[in-house]
Amino acid sequence: MEENQISPNKDKKIKLDFKDSKYATGRRKTSVAKVWLKKGTGKIYVNGKNYENYFTRENHKMQLLRPFEITDQNTSYDVKCSLSGGGMTGQVGAMVLGISKALLLFEPDLKTKLKKEKLTTRDSRAVERKKYGHRKARRSFQFSKR
Repeated sequence: MEENQISPNKDKKIKLDFKDSKYATGRRKTSVAKVWLKKGTGKIYVNGKNYENYFTRENHKMQLLRPFEITDQNTSYDVKCSLSGGGMTGQVGAMVLGISKALLLFEPDLKTKLKKEKLTTRDSRAVERKKYGHRKARRSFQFSKR
């Protein structure tokens, strides 16, 4: 293959059929994840791409699969997710919350397992705003007596 020729499967968006699915929203920092979950074979698509191509870090991939590993359902559901805002870590956190909420819509008895691992609660931490007269949110300028 030539250098300037683009491979056909690299960034090709996949059209997915998610009828009879459950929907949930997850948020983290400034990221928003719209998650559709349906019975399937364990495929996960993020913004039309496979999650392994979208998330490059290994810890992000592991974090994403945690709700399924805790509930022992690695290959039971297919996931389609639309992510927007924030960075990769925030997006993964939002997606994990969305997946957990959608799993609870299918099987409400999983709530104790997911709640014990703190996957059903939104992480409310966000960046603190910068204050007037300071260099950052809390960091002041260097004080000079003379």
